[in-house]
Formats: sequence, structure tokens, C-alpha cells
Amino acid sequence: GFVMDAWRAPGSRFEPVGLARQPGPNADVVADITDLDAVTAACQGIDAVVHLAASSAVGSSWDAVLSSNLIGTYTVFEAARRAGVPKVVFASSNHAIGTCELENAPALYDLADDRVFDRTEELRPDSLYGVSKVYGEAMGRHYVDQYGLRVVCLRIGGARWPHDPSHPANLWADMSDRSPETLALRRRMRAVWLSERDCVQLIEKSVLTEEPWVLAYGISNNPRRFWDIEHAREVLGYEPRDAAPALIGDEAER
Repeated sequence: GFVMDAWRAPGSRFEPVGLARQPGPNADVVADITDLDAVTAACQGIDAVVHLAASSAVGSSWDAVLSSNLIGTYTVFEAARRAGVPKVVFASSNHAIGTCELENAPALYDLADDRVFDRTEELRPDSLYGVSKVYGEAMGRHYVDQYGLRVVCLRIGGARWPHDPSHPANLWADMSDRSPETLALRRRMRAVWLSERDCVQLIEKSVLTEEPWVLAYGISNNPRRFWDIEHAREVLGYEPRDAAPALIGDEAER
């Protein structure tokens, strides 16, 4: 998506090779990530693998999670090892500790709330999707310790396509919309948004770091941040450039 678009743009320091299940503008290689031989072949001569493929819906079924997120993630790490790729960046998710949010929302979204969850928080996945991301992090650590790969796991927040109604550019466009549903969504997105260019920067920093193992959260420099990004700043040099708006249109701003 926007990561590949950024890396294909003139002046990019990266030469991306896209792998996807279906033909498309970013599918330089068409293969299923459960096909170990095909993915291993695609990894030959590659400097780093950025693993973004998954069944991404939080409510994904067991069958979808099993194929794309469990078997597929093992395949990517094992293919990288077999092909001699030194670095894997794994797109994990905040849903690895999603129950922490579920138990504390909506107060957790308020500007005055100072609670922050960092990488040391107990694992509390809120779904089979969240479980699959915990599994991917564990797989990454295994390949660091047993095979010497360098791995960065990014617990990504609320990244949205520009046309998505919940993207801040759209969600805040009409401030006369003060329906309870809109206010609630603005309140959450004010805390969890990860902009397109901040997402690209975070992944680029992850590709370039020499750190052997990193587990970090990824959100923009939002007015409310209950997931820690100081570790990403310190270890990866991440410097978010964007932020969700602070005001949600509620006369009793919280």
C-alpha cells in the first residue's frame, strides 16, 4: 500500500520487491505466503523482509488466522533463514495486549488520563488475531536467539487508508457532526492513529537499525498516547511528524 508507494517514488533509498497472493501494481512476485519454496525463492538476494501480509480483521476466524497469520508467518521467517536474509520486520499489533484497552476504555482515551502501556506489559490478546500477533513476536524472538536473524516487531496502532471514514482527514472534516458514534470514534482515533508517512518512517527505521531485537509500538505523536512510543524513539530513532487533532467537538472535552 502506501509503504510500497513511498518506496517506489523517485529518490527512495529502497528497491522494493512486492510479494502478494494476487496480481496487482505492487505484486512483483505472485505467491502465497504459506508456500515455503516460493517464498524462499523470492527471498534470494534480499536485504530485509517486511512482513505485512495477514488476515487483518480483528474478528478473523480460526481458519483465516491459521493459514495466513500462523502458517504464513512461520513460512516468512523460515524462508528468510533459508535464503540468508539478515533482517525481518514483522507487523505485529496493539491487539497483542488489546484486553488492556478493552478493560479501560473509554476513560483511557481521555486527555487527562496518564496511563501508558509499554513493551513489558503482560500479553493479553483480545482476539484470535491478537493471539496470532503474539505468536509472530515469539517466532521472531526464536529466530533471533536460535538463528541470529535481526528482528523488529512493531505493534502498530490505528493506521488507515486516506479514503477510510475513520481517517482523521475525514473523521474531523465535518465538525458539525457531533453524533455519539462520531465523538466516540474521534476520541479513540485521537489516541491510536498512525499516519501514513509516520508508518513509512517507522518501518524504514526498523529496516535500517542494527539492533538484533526490537519490540516497539507505532503511533503518531497524538495528543493522547496510551501506548508507549518512547522506546521506538530511543532505539529506532523514530520521530513522528503527524498527530490527530486534540479537539473532538464535544463541549465537555476530555
